[in-house]
Amino acid sequence: MAKAKNGGGSVQNRAIYSRASFLHQAAAFLSSAQQKQAPLSTQPTEMSRETPTTAETPAIATASLQTVSEGFPLQGVARRLATDLRSVSLKTRIRLTPAMKQTICKSCDSILIEGQTCTSSVENKSRGGRKPWADVLVRKCHTCERERRYPISAPRPPRKTSREGDTKADSSHNVQVQHKEEKTKQGG
Repeated sequence: MAKAKNGGGSVQNRAIYSRASFLHQAAAFLSSAQQKQAPLSTQPTEMSRETPTTAETPAIATASLQTVSEGFPLQGVARRLATDLRSVSLKTRIRLTPAMKQTICKSCDSILIEGQTCTSSVENKSRGGRKPWADVLVRKCHTCERERRYPISAPRPPRKTSREGDTKADSSHNVQVQHKEEKTKQGG
């Protein structure tokens, strides 16, 4: 017996899309968890500010070493999940959304989290930054020091020929058209 159609609301390859979504969410979670653990190991805790007795010293040293060493495997696992996400999308030939692609470094496969694993800035290399449609978002990965550039979509102004109230452009266009018509009459 065949399944009833529900009006075409089904998505093909739903399992693959859900797997890709899971891999991205897990990699982002592990990257953010790794970044949260790193500052804890560098700041002194309340227990370490007090003068510990000789019996407490090995326990404190062991606890601080564990928090420092726990951060590194998480970064490796997060990068592995991002690599798996990229390979799944390539093997199954599904497209990742641009937002998902922009959060993964193309060279080292680390998850780019603003302020933690990457820095973002807006550049405009036009003369004096006069062209607002030339703005480019630059993301620099802290792991591999690579930069990626993404255009920021600002609407371009209309061309001079299509602007309203520009009589100079219209008159020059009319002169060019008349000049071409005269050449065709003389030549033909």
